[in-house]
Amino acid sequence: MTDMDSVEAHRARVLAGIGPVEPAWLGLEAAEGAVLAAAAVATVPLPSFDNSSMDGYAVHASDVAPATDEAPVILPVADEIPAGDTRAVTVAPGTCARIMTGALLPAGADAVAPVEWTDGGTSQASFSQPAPKGNAIRRAGEDVAVGAVLLPEGTRLGPAQIALLAASGHGSVLARAAPRVAVLATGNELSEPGSPLVPGRIWESNSYMLAAAVRQAGGVATRHRAEDDPEVILARIEELSAQADLLITSGGVSMGGEHDVVKAALSGAGAATAEVTFRKVAMQPGMPQGFGLAGPDRTPVLTLPGNPVSALVSFWLFGRPAMDALQGLAPRPLPSVRAALTGRVTSPVGRRSYLRGVLAPDAATVTALTGQGSHQLGALARANALIVVPEDLTAMEAGEVADVLSLP
Repeated sequence: MTDMDSVEAHRARVLAGIGPVEPAWLGLEAAEGAVLAAAAVATVPLPSFDNSSMDGYAVHASDVAPATDEAPVILPVADEIPAGDTRAVTVAPGTCARIMTGALLPAGADAVAPVEWTDGGTSQASFSQPAPKGNAIRRAGEDVAVGAVLLPEGTRLGPAQIALLAASGHGSVLARAAPRVAVLATGNELSEPGSPLVPGRIWESNSYMLAAAVRQAGGVATRHRAEDDPEVILARIEELSAQADLLITSGGVSMGGEHDVVKAALSGAGAATAEVTFRKVAMQPGMPQGFGLAGPDRTPVLTLPGNPVSALVSFWLFGRPAMDALQGLAPRPLPSVRAALTGRVTSPVGRRSYLRGVLAPDAATVTALTGQGSHQLGALARANALIVVPEDLTAMEAGEVADVLSLP
């Protein structure tokens, strides 16, 4: 442990190096997934006028108070008010007006009788039961009052939040857009999925996996690849750093020497605009990690291991918090529960293990999957949780209670 950082220390290093992106005024269509940089306040009441919540008849409640099935009240229909009608209509005592859902409540009316309580007449209407005062009326401001906070600063904008902003007349909001994340996979052995494969090559999966994880975490991802050449990788990193808020690489940080190409690219004499620290982190999978700033714009760069399980576990632990920080949010840890192990698990000495497992629907027990190698995507795809084995333990027995992280 003396030559390795803890998971918490590396996460702290990442978060210390990332500041929020600058907010901008975004139209509502561009604001999906963005985070409010200032509270949105209601400048008008919602609803902005008294209106009917049902199709029916606007009435004076006192006029229909005596109505029964046996002795209905019959009123002349003086007007018809569809939704969107802006006329100043008045309903006189002893009369009614047909009214549609969402239509402006006419002056004088203090109730709406649903059409189901009537015969649906057009020149006159027969009412078979009373409509209490205030019935089926949406009052101005009953949802949101003028001056109320619609959404506080730090709100991530989804469909419901955007609908509220639109309904309240906000055409744009001051927000931090979803982070732009460039994912760069490195390796001479990589081939594009769908292409022919020859011995010694593999189909590249990391960029697809990490880009999907970025989108799941609220970012906008682009995928890129580079061969194992430090100069090529450095050029790609400098190019991509100008287009992204965060750069994530996978591969080239673990072996050392000439094969450690990402480390070589960002540590060499030619990397004048890069300041990246590479460290071993006391975790499994994912021990080799790096973080720093690169390119003329000093873009944060997170260098992850090349084995796919190592890369995705590393993203969950370090990449998701980094994306939160870019949007000015407090980092959201993976949800944690305590669950009993259904079998024995082991872990290397001095490293915190994150074992792929299946958490039971009731979250009472968790089962470690077979196939815990950092290259084994089959177990990773079946997992819904990570079983945490602390650094000071090399084994945990069936029945022991472990910390379990629920996967997104």
